[in-house]
Amino acid sequence: MSGQQIARPPIVFGTDGWRARIADEYTFDNVRRCAEGVARYVVQQGTAAKGVMVGYDRRFASEYFAEAAAEVLLAFDIPVLFAASPIPTQMTSFEVVARGTATAIMITASHNPWTDNGFKVKSPSGSAAGPEILAVLERTIAERAGQEPPRRPFADGEAAGLVERIDPFEGYRAYLARTLDLDRLRAADVSVLVEPLYGSGAGWIPRLLAGGRILVREIHSERNPYFGGVNPEPIRPNIDEALGTLAAGGYDLGLLLDGDADRAGAADERGTFIHQLQVMGLLMYYLLEHRGLREPVVYTVNETSMVERLGARYGVPVYETSVGFKYVGPKMIETGAMMGGEESGGYGFGMHLPERDGIYADLLLLDLFLREREQGRWPVSRVVEHLHELAGPSFYLRSDVHLDRATYPQVKDRLWQELSGQPPATLDGDPIVRSVTLHTNDGFKWWTSDGSWLLIRFSGTEPLVRVYVEATSAERRDAMLRAGERLVRAAR
Repeated sequence: MSGQQIARPPIVFGTDGWRARIADEYTFDNVRRCAEGVARYVVQQGTAAKGVMVGYDRRFASEYFAEAAAEVLLAFDIPVLFAASPIPTQMTSFEVVARGTATAIMITASHNPWTDNGFKVKSPSGSAAGPEILAVLERTIAERAGQEPPRRPFADGEAAGLVERIDPFEGYRAYLARTLDLDRLRAADVSVLVEPLYGSGAGWIPRLLAGGRILVREIHSERNPYFGGVNPEPIRPNIDEALGTLAAGGYDLGLLLDGDADRAGAADERGTFIHQLQVMGLLMYYLLEHRGLREPVVYTVNETSMVERLGARYGVPVYETSVGFKYVGPKMIETGAMMGGEESGGYGFGMHLPERDGIYADLLLLDLFLREREQGRWPVSRVVEHLHELAGPSFYLRSDVHLDRATYPQVKDRLWQELSGQPPATLDGDPIVRSVTLHTNDGFKWWTSDGSWLLIRFSGTEPLVRVYVEATSAERRDAMLRAGERLVRAAR
């Protein structure tokens, strides 16, 4: 009926944007609603003339969802910088910083299953939009739920000069050269395997390192919205093919990226996965020992305790935040941090961008390994051993307990009540000596006497409960992980 309002579900931005299943909640209509929230926010801030960067990844129809978002911005006469092809998420952050745009939109679901897509927003600083911005967006979207967002055809906006198609590669390469000697990396006599997991980071590392002695081979570089049947997250078992290639010999190390290339990973010469918490420790050690930096470090509650130990060893302050770079980025800016990191493999750097950049992080890891080789620590597996000699053990594992999407909110509430009302007294027979409720009331963390910890957290982007463990031995890690899974399944 004419004038009848349409009932629409609320759109809630989780730890890293809004994500949903394509053709279910993730529709062109809802993408336009999100874009209208951004447009009205920019207009209210008086920054519309600065324009908005719009990027997209290689997921199903991402470029078309990006155009839909751009058409809403154009209806508000907001100039649009539009990616000429799929790009890594951090390139939207780079363009905000380089061109001074009001904000940026990125169409991506990061490492979510191939069935999903998502909508990320960047702050004017280039960091992930913080809770204060996202709250305004959510409120505006909710208030406009019964009305269609205005639209201006993309071709019309382009003809009017309001759309500029851009390729950020050359500008980004020049930006990297301020803080990283790419020529030195290109000249290295090493062989590197790169695994981009079919994502939008494909081709970037080989292009950045082209023209020297270094040998770089990339696998899974073609576009495949199915991601080969795995989630595009650079952890096992998703990367097992790359690990097998490394184990067969012929490479000095492996560098890994997730589906939108804002998360990093690595493996050694034997095909042994260097887990995300070890990468955090390696990058922090690199900045402290090889770059001589002494600014603070920011890390999430599910990150490694090596951060605290390295901070104490080198005399630098460390700050813990809730899970998500929407907390890490603002805290980095507030404290002048040299680095921020989260368990999922996202690392940002004060000398670079206050946002995750898997490509930059991977290149810093390569620089670390080459510098360590000059000091007699080689191969890469020896560098990892040296980290633990300095920072202590880190036997880490995460388990994802998947739940039904439709009933997830109810199950989450029930789990919260049961785990807060009857928390465990021991883990693997060891008494719990310390416990905390996560900052945003989305989980619990418990420590045992030897410093091992277990964290149970409700995902903000997927219908699942994550169980994390960092322990002092592999045996203790496995036992504590089983104990955590039993807690979740019993409450479920």
